[in-house]
Amino acid sequence: MAPVSGGEVVSVRLINIGFGSIVSANRIISIVGPESAPVKRLMQDARDRGRLIDATYGRRTRAVIICDSDHVILCAVQPETIANRLSSQFKDVHLDEEEE
Repeated sequence: MAPVSGGEVVSVRLINIGFGSIVSANRIISIVGPESAPVKRLMQDARDRGRLIDATYGRRTRAVIICDSDHVILCAVQPETIANRLSSQFKDVHLDEEEE
């Protein structure tokens, strides 16, 4: 947990999106597939604005992560896999909080 100005404590949760790349789980808004035209436009707009992060390491894009910082992250892991990692991580956090 990291202290924030004002004395508030915020826990930083990180999620592995494959090939050693890690994203702040707290910043993720949505995880979608790359196939639809609106998502392709979103990816191109992010690329034009310098907000696209390619974490595929040259592999096929299987998931697009949209962040609250206006960044768009491409990754080679299925959206379901990322969602499962997120949900299992949040389950662990809730179990830890209940034990306290």
